[in-house]
Amino acid sequence: MSVPDLVVDNPVPKSSSILEARNLTRRFGGLVAVNQVSFTVQENEIFGLIGPNGAGKTTLFNLITGLLTPSGGELLYQGTTISRLRPHQIAAKGIARTFQNVRLFGELSALENVMIARHIHTKSNVLTGVFGLPLAAKEEVQTEQRALELLELINLGDRAEQKARNFSYGDQRRLEIARALALKPQVLLLDEPAAGMNEHEKHQLSDFIRALRRQFNLTILLIEHHVPLVMGLCDRIAVLDFGRLIALGDPAKVKGDPAVIEAYLGGEA
Repeated sequence: MSVPDLVVDNPVPKSSSILEARNLTRRFGGLVAVNQVSFTVQENEIFGLIGPNGAGKTTLFNLITGLLTPSGGELLYQGTTISRLRPHQIAAKGIARTFQNVRLFGELSALENVMIARHIHTKSNVLTGVFGLPLAAKEEVQTEQRALELLELINLGDRAEQKARNFSYGDQRRLEIARALALKPQVLLLDEPAAGMNEHEKHQLSDFIRALRRQFNLTILLIEHHVPLVMGLCDRIAVLDFGRLIALGDPAKVKGDPAVIEAYLGGEA
């Protein structure tokens, strides 16, 4: 992953909260995948979510983005509940995500993939498009221009017309980030962004995420199995195990927490 020419300083997170989980719970029959989890994410924070496989991390992301509804508890975004909103409503409010398994439209071009996401913020509709009204034409030009800018940002501008299925795995991951940015989010959720990367690429990814925070004034939540990356990148970290929150704090505090060590290494260790 090549890092764009962005400012990569590490600003101190603001003190006001932007996202809050209150006793958040999700059941699947007799299985409790997320069990009364509570935490608050501050504006401009890079907030890590870690835990063993099956800990409930992706389920939590699915709750935040509306793909699942809570069985109990509440989610607040900027002080307002979003617990029962649908995914497109949550996206329109300013929460975007990438997925653990890349979900692009493979037969569409890179440009079209990004433009699709951007359309959530346009005012024109089918009728204005069919009748060729000036608003539709103007917004389509603006949407294309912004999509191209985002592709340039991730160093894929020269491949805008190529089909997404022809991109390498790493490029597809970058394209998915560009598509998420097209939604104009205030909160960006990244689900295992370093999956499949080597150590050099992971280092570049850390710089890239910091740069995105600065450039777009983002709050970023990320799920990641590569613990050293999380420890070096995140302002605070939450640790899940069997659906429960077992630790929350800055990297130094979490790294030395006996419950975290036990969850990863076993009680005997």
